[in-house]
Amino acid sequence: VHTLINPDTELPLDARGPMVKPYDGAEEYWFNNREAIVHGLSSAKGQTAVAELLADEERFIDLHQSPGWFGYEIPQLNPSPENMIASPNSPIVKFYYVFHHHKDQTLEDAQFYWRVHHGPLVRHLGQAIGALRYLQVHRLEDELNSAFARMGGREVPPYSGHAELWSDQRSLGAHTLPEGESARQALIEDERHFIDFSRSSMWLAKELLFVDFYR
Repeated sequence: VHTLINPDTELPLDARGPMVKPYDGAEEYWFNNREAIVHGLSSAKGQTAVAELLADEERFIDLHQSPGWFGYEIPQLNPSPENMIASPNSPIVKFYYVFHHHKDQTLEDAQFYWRVHHGPLVRHLGQAIGALRYLQVHRLEDELNSAFARMGGREVPPYSGHAELWSDQRSLGAHTLPEGESARQALIEDERHFIDFSRSSMWLAKELLFVDFYR
């Protein structure tokens, strides 16, 4: 997931206030189940592959400052078939939003509000903001997160989760219309219930797909 904007450029502030600068990009891997992950990491071939990947990632990734975590997807706006990709040559862009919940909240409470209250609000207002697809990716509380952090010497804690929203860049100005701007402000106000904006980040991106067994 390659970031479209320059991460070193100061972004204009909106109602969320100051936020963490965008990352250069993100990697996403899918597994059939937890057992597949454990088997892959514990096998001789898997450990060799991980070592080779980490060695290569060190060429271009600051692993110490790049958090990672395991999560599960909760589709909220999802077209069928589920094959929407914000490829470099398409007009579709992907909005990526990583966040930390408030320190006085538990992860469980924040994720519950996100899933049960905010998700339906996005479904209700999705058309007004030009959303084509919207996924919530909730961090899975699992010892695998610690194992992953140790492998790369990661020092930054994992996020509570992240949101992924796809839209047509030809209609990105839709939120400037009265109904679009009203919907966007309503969503931001609701985010305040479970997101610490000062420790969260967002950016627009394009997706590059390398392995997909279902296409």
